[in-house]
Amino acid sequence: MALLGPIIKTALNLHETITATSDHVVAQRKVLEYLLKTAKKTSFGLYYDFNNILEDDDMEHAFAEAIPFYDYHKMDEQWWSRMKEGKPDITWPGVPKFLARSSGTTGKKSKTIPITDEMIAAIKAAGTRQVSALTNFDLPTDVFESEVLALGSSTDLSEEDGFTIGEISGISASNIPEFLDSFYRPGKEISSIDDWDERVQKIAEEAKNWDIGMLSGIPSWLEMMLKKVMDYHKVDSIHDIWPNLSVYTSGGVAFEPYRSSFEKLFSKPVQIVDTYLASEGFIACQQRPESSSMQLITDGGIYFEFVPFQPEYVEQDGSISNNAPVLTMAEVQPEVDYALIISTVSGAWRYLIGDTIKFTDVEKAEIKITGRTKFFLNVVGSQLSVLKMETAITELQEKFNTSIKEFTVSAKKIDGEFQHVWYLGTETETSEKELAEELDLSLQEANKNYKVARSKALKGVQVHKVQPETFAQWNDHNKKKGGQVKMEKVMDEEKFKAWEEFVSSL
Repeated sequence: MALLGPIIKTALNLHETITATSDHVVAQRKVLEYLLKTAKKTSFGLYYDFNNILEDDDMEHAFAEAIPFYDYHKMDEQWWSRMKEGKPDITWPGVPKFLARSSGTTGKKSKTIPITDEMIAAIKAAGTRQVSALTNFDLPTDVFESEVLALGSSTDLSEEDGFTIGEISGISASNIPEFLDSFYRPGKEISSIDDWDERVQKIAEEAKNWDIGMLSGIPSWLEMMLKKVMDYHKVDSIHDIWPNLSVYTSGGVAFEPYRSSFEKLFSKPVQIVDTYLASEGFIACQQRPESSSMQLITDGGIYFEFVPFQPEYVEQDGSISNNAPVLTMAEVQPEVDYALIISTVSGAWRYLIGDTIKFTDVEKAEIKITGRTKFFLNVVGSQLSVLKMETAITELQEKFNTSIKEFTVSAKKIDGEFQHVWYLGTETETSEKELAEELDLSLQEANKNYKVARSKALKGVQVHKVQPETFAQWNDHNKKKGGQVKMEKVMDEEKFKAWEEFVSSL
């Protein structure tokens, strides 16, 4: 019988009540004011005259007019490169201790993004709020005194030029407060193992010694780990090992394509809670069971701006044109795709993070991720967002009673005409032709621009089936740290060619 559970749940519920944000517009104004005041004497703040912006009655729009958009490369070349040389007060006071390496970058070279003490504090606060919000869900009391297994990147961070470098999940795990150590698994010793297979093996060996009530991590990593644990202990359900497992906080990619395969690993209900943690900060998390949308963390050290994601405002490389309109939290509309722009306590300013979102509830600041600015398939005017692709894949799974855990697609010229070429990670016996026809039909029904493109420049759709593990093998092939990267849903011509060569070599 749980003894501490009710006490912990009550405390978390009180924390949730105290810290809940009621007015997201006001919260965002306070964040922007704090950012500008704190950074006004930095090189960036002096260059763009933050003092003048602060004195403007319409501070939000003065901010937008004074500072251009920055993507990673522009920010790094013009500003962060000086900080990385050890120079202080460039875009944020002082010099940060950590640099977050982004494993999901689409470029050839990994991005390293500054992580300040203020950002680490903001991520901790957001994580605490996320856990507190679990009291809104119908969960067994026992889960609140169970342990949490967070499967992320290695916490064995590297030292380079005076900076500590690693992926954001590894940096966050290495900064867990001491009082949470007794609840955190697999623990710092196992988490510091760099080799992915060795780390998962150690988890499997120790699994029966833990009482795991919550899981956290990217679905593909978690699924492989859970299967390893089950195989090692020769059981049919992960609940045979962890009977109190009740919550899985998912992040990094959409969970829906994994739902059916995950449910086969469970013998009890598990609440799925979505999160949005990027290398640039903790952006949003699901707060209530009535909605699968995530609430933007509007008082957590990140100021948000929104650009309508329309073809006339988006360049071929995924950047935003200078004449694009910019909206604040007070101006957005529901069910409209926006490119997300952020300014943060790590010294990112009007920074194009690369994600597109839509608001499902403006008053509650609840959003869904709809895709990536660079992963927006629009070569022939099809205007396909990743969200629409994932929805079509989910419909495909339901129609053919199968599992499609991963996919990638590209617009490819075949005999002089464009076709969408899909690779689906599935073991279904349904033919590639049937899959292609149904996928094409589903997308035409869901997207009028795609339907128009199919009648004109987009001449065909191809589907190739590959084994689900092919995507993990591709990640390993690219030699990312620990073999853990987010598979790109949409590939450009160069990367897609490399992918097809890799698949052919298997």
